[in-house]
Amino acid sequence: MSDILKLENQLCHRFYTISNALTRAYRPLLNELDITYPQYIVMMALWEADKITIASLLDKTKMDGGAMSLILKKLEQKQYLEVKKDEIDKRVRRVFLTEKAKAAKSKAEAIPMQMVCKLNGLTTQEMLELKHLMDKLQSCFPDE
Repeated sequence: MSDILKLENQLCHRFYTISNALTRAYRPLLNELDITYPQYIVMMALWEADKITIASLLDKTKMDGGAMSLILKKLEQKQYLEVKKDEIDKRVRRVFLTEKAKAAKSKAEAIPMQMVCKLNGLTTQEMLELKHLMDKLQSCFPDE
């Protein structure tokens, strides 16, 4: 019997399980902000660049358009952002952070270090190597 389909031999399964584990690890850290991990990704992108178009946000986060619509709707309900039509081109929609979102940024700044502490089994060099390998792997799927 071939080992090609054994779950233990699948790289994709490892990515799936670690992705789920990381999302669960973020959950208690994000509770204070009342946001989910996908919402956190969007907020990080917006803290980098406020007042950006939804198209730019999709490009930056690499999220699906349908998922982004739901996330933006939820974040708007939580009063973290507003989506408005562009003043020049009414077909374009821009995302604006609220004062609540700007204030939440200072609370969120502690989260990355809290996550690094959870990765205490990895050296700094291993984390850098892992980041490099993941970026390299992402480049194998440029249109995904």
